[in-house]
Amino acid sequence: MKRPTIADIAREAGVSKGAVSYALNGRPGVSAATRERILAVAERLQFHADSNARALAGAKTRVVGLTLRRPPSTLGVEPFFMELISGLELELSRQSYALLLQMAPGRDEELAFYRRWFSEGRVDGVLVCDVNVGDPRVSTLQELGLPAVVIGPPGVSGSLTSVWSDDEQSMVEAVEYLAALGHRRIARVGGIPQLAHTAIRTAAFAGVCARLGIADAVTVPADYTGEAAARATRKLLGGAHPPTALLYDNDVMAVAGLTAARELGISVPAELSIVAWDDSPICRLLHPPLTALTRDIGAYGELAARTLLAAIAGEPVTSAHGAPAHLTPRGSTAPPR
Repeated sequence: MKRPTIADIAREAGVSKGAVSYALNGRPGVSAATRERILAVAERLQFHADSNARALAGAKTRVVGLTLRRPPSTLGVEPFFMELISGLELELSRQSYALLLQMAPGRDEELAFYRRWFSEGRVDGVLVCDVNVGDPRVSTLQELGLPAVVIGPPGVSGSLTSVWSDDEQSMVEAVEYLAALGHRRIARVGGIPQLAHTAIRTAAFAGVCARLGIADAVTVPADYTGEAAARATRKLLGGAHPPTALLYDNDVMAVAGLTAARELGISVPAELSIVAWDDSPICRLLHPPLTALTRDIGAYGELAARTLLAAIAGEPVTSAHGAPAHLTPRGSTAPPR
């Protein structure tokens, strides 16, 4: 697809480019019926007059877009996104690019942002996070031809370039560590099940537990929030055979799990070991400090931005494998009683 221009509208409406300019800018010179026909064609082609000069000139906006389908409050409590955005901004600023961040309430709104950004010529490329299997954003961006980089596994990115981390390797490392300590009842409080990286972690958790002979292993889905993690933790620890180790899919849920365990009178790590996915300063400041899967999320963001800018410049790009998260043992894990 190409961005619609005044010439496209003129051809579709059967009028001159001057008549289109008059109609779009509310100036006299065309009849009411012609103006109405021109505006209808412009709307159907998703043309926006405020992008006219830039789109016709083909100039770069030096802006990269990112949409997140999460409540704005998420950015205030989840360190992952702040570190990711910090890395993106660092690399973009080196090349005099800006980041346009848009919070979207739903998938349809996200798709509408992409189409509007494309038709208005507001961004030179986009970054895509939290990808699902069969994600409609991937097919939409492929159709538009807008340079895009998926921050997620290549198996769900279609023909788009992806920047990813091997979550399977990290999950295996965490479970093998807990098994080496002697844990045989291990539970995981996972992220949103529909997300591709969550599915990879779930499959890896089940696979490594089966290989190690850990029959008492279960994953409970959650949504990355502390509230959901606390509910899941209380349910797991209140069962007839509670786990001796809990693995959480992000640091916020791990902190909530630690608090819930304390409220139940369960000592960490004497009675329960806790591991958080994605290390953060909060993991190190708690008592006990949380054992966590650590990776340089800022560097991950820099790699994604660098890959997208290369694609925008017309350079050949390939999917890039960022460094996986590795375990950092701290005071929240110990052998079970």
